[in-house]
Amino acid sequence: MKEQQKIVIIAGPTASGKSSLGVELALSLGGEIINADSMQVYRGMDVGTAKPTLEEQKGIPHHLLDVVDPDEDFSAATFRSMALALVREICSRGKICLVVGGTGLYIKALLGGLFRSPPADPRLRETLRLECDNHGSTRLYERLKLLDPESASRVHPNDKVRIIRSLEIIHLTNRRPSELSREHGFRDRALGALKLCLKINREELYHRINRRSAAMLRAGLVGETESLLSKGYSPELKPMKSIGYRHIVKYLEGTWSLAEATRNLQRDTRRYAKRQLTWFRADPEFTWISPDNFDLASKKIRAFLVGAA
Repeated sequence: MKEQQKIVIIAGPTASGKSSLGVELALSLGGEIINADSMQVYRGMDVGTAKPTLEEQKGIPHHLLDVVDPDEDFSAATFRSMALALVREICSRGKICLVVGGTGLYIKALLGGLFRSPPADPRLRETLRLECDNHGSTRLYERLKLLDPESASRVHPNDKVRIIRSLEIIHLTNRRPSELSREHGFRDRALGALKLCLKINREELYHRINRRSAAMLRAGLVGETESLLSKGYSPELKPMKSIGYRHIVKYLEGTWSLAEATRNLQRDTRRYAKRQLTWFRADPEFTWISPDNFDLASKKIRAFLVGAA
């Protein structure tokens, strides 16, 4: 049996320090980084996604940053396909591969694959989209809760794309997505992985989130959002409805003041971090470490790479 290639996962909630720890570890170990943040794949969305700058990257190659435009599709399946090819290429050069990010589904897909689901039905999808536009995503979310409570518990009530896709799968297969997921079991293990997740006091995490949200405004989030809109990217695009951008759109439309947009951005980012922590805590394979404990992280990675972990 062919030996699995080894990778290191650095996961954790937003603003916990994943990017900086990943860079320091890559510098120490001779590594390269694959981005596992679902928003940092988009070009032109830098400030609002906390994308590491060239200075912050410190010369470490970062992969899967800026790979698609905001109006292009990018999914967990796309991520898995591209990331697997990158892992092979990075490892073939004798480099250590660190996968750094907070999108739990992307990490899960990379390590365990995805269950086969039916192709999109354009007519059904358009019907659901129209219903969502006319009545709001809450109505469709409540329907999903009735049909598949387990899947609904993993989706935010405002996540129109995932709600519609779940209902589409139910309609086309007469099966619950949660059942299909359980049967698949995410067992397509192509890689060996050490999974580290950053553990940080909640009060400190929320303080970091509030501070970083305010810093994004100072760094030009309003101008970045205006630039995206001026290029013709609709506020209804999935990336434009993400945290940060949707808040500034509300400000630009005059719905909120800048102070309201900032407060709501901070609040929604805290809620998002809470959902991320719930996701990662449900995975017993993660080892939890402090973002400040570089020595422990390095020790665990070195032991893993030589087979002692």
